[in-house]
Amino acid sequence: TLQQEASRKLGYSVSKTMTLAQKLYESGKISYMRTDSLNLSEEAIQNAKSQIIKAYGNEYSKERKFKTKTSGAQEAHEAIRPTDFSISEAGNDAGTQRLYELIWKRAIASQMAEAQLEKTTVTISISSASENLVAKGEVVKFDGFLKVYTESFDEDNSTEKDSSGILPPLNIGQKLKLKEMTGRQGFSKHPPRYTEASLVKKLEELGIGRPSTYAPTISTVQKRNYVSKESRPGTEREYTVLTLASDAVSDKIQKEITGAEKNKLFPTDMGMIVNDFLTEHFSNVVDYSFTANVEKEFDEIANGQKEWNGFINDFYGGFHAVVEEIQELKTNFRKIREIGIDPASGKKVYARMGKFGPMAQIGEIPEEGSEEKPQYASLRTDQLIDTLTLEEALDLFKLPRTVGNYEDEEMVVGIGRFGPYIRHNGKFVSLEETDDPYTIEEDRALELVKAKREADAKMLIKSFEENPDIRVLNGRYGPYIKAGKKNVKIPKDKVPETLTLEECLELAEKTPEKRFKKKKK
Repeated sequence: TLQQEASRKLGYSVSKTMTLAQKLYESGKISYMRTDSLNLSEEAIQNAKSQIIKAYGNEYSKERKFKTKTSGAQEAHEAIRPTDFSISEAGNDAGTQRLYELIWKRAIASQMAEAQLEKTTVTISISSASENLVAKGEVVKFDGFLKVYTESFDEDNSTEKDSSGILPPLNIGQKLKLKEMTGRQGFSKHPPRYTEASLVKKLEELGIGRPSTYAPTISTVQKRNYVSKESRPGTEREYTVLTLASDAVSDKIQKEITGAEKNKLFPTDMGMIVNDFLTEHFSNVVDYSFTANVEKEFDEIANGQKEWNGFINDFYGGFHAVVEEIQELKTNFRKIREIGIDPASGKKVYARMGKFGPMAQIGEIPEEGSEEKPQYASLRTDQLIDTLTLEEALDLFKLPRTVGNYEDEEMVVGIGRFGPYIRHNGKFVSLEETDDPYTIEEDRALELVKAKREADAKMLIKSFEENPDIRVLNGRYGPYIKAGKKNVKIPKDKVPETLTLEECLELAEKTPEKRFKKKKK
């Protein structure tokens, strides 16, 4: 629940939440945070009670004890709570302070009185029709725990949203005159994509993992590029609004942005391929109930109802055999899909997974010794192998393209591993999110090139005419030497502005080349 609420209210990822909670625990500000227990000690309840009475009054205090409904919950510890409710601050760091406030407010609210709401439902009959209109409203008579804390819900979960409003004073039997009635065209929606918070909630519901494993699980699938967390802009669409007023109906076409996604989790092509592979060959392990079933069998072993070595043999015997079989098959799950014919060359066009990720391909994979090679283009982040169309694939081959000239050098737009860029005079300038590499024009490209040049000039501390590859720059973490592609630290006893070319070269020579570790396959 802490992970979910911190995501909704503070915008924290689950890994950030747990890292900050670890710091709070280590500094003695909160109790142990890797638990889903709802228990509070009597000492904590009395501590909270005294703070509530002191801050809000007797009427706001109400002692409560909660029991978890989650099967197999880890309740060896207390619920996550402040160690001392009289402490309202957790240090100078803004991140940990915001998380501490969230924990403090939730824990305090759990020991406060109920809120009292007066809800009103008004049914309005229509003189000329059998249907009724219904309006709902509510008034807070006593705010209770709402004075401190209101629980958040996922933005797409309409069942948990409160649609009530404030109603004017009305009497039973009162006649109402129709001033205006509007009908708005609606559209069905696809099931909402998961946020980190809603995914934690689903894992909990399915019994997959435990509080201590949610954060590393969600972080790992992102690190391995099975899932990406992105915000995607929506698209504009039209909708109709009908208005009944003065016994006449009028209609109006309006526009709205739909389908915008903020910090949602999207499956990648790599994730889909891995999922297909595991589902085909290890369906019993990737089954949603696998964790819950294993937990149940562990409980039986702990209670002496089952032999542990028999359980291990039953699982690993079959599992090992499948692993051996898969290794012998050498199954290639690099998905390839034919999507049409290139009208210019007459060659087949494919969407496939390549060495460096999903891509489009024109032409066949050449046989050994053949000089003719296919053309390749990387897919955009919002494109998938399974849904890529021929038109979209051919658009990818329009890059790189020349958009103009500046200082007798071409400005070439392309897409690289770090996103869209402009290449000019051997230097690369990143495009902004609002720039489309397929439609950007010369004026805009020139603007970005000049802006990059100005930004670089502000970073420059010193350069050397006799060796332009050596520069002293002011970077994000302070001054450093740029020697070709090598970044060199400047010792504390050196003044960046007074460095000579010889000193820079000497420091660069002493700095080893950066070695990149090869990723294990």
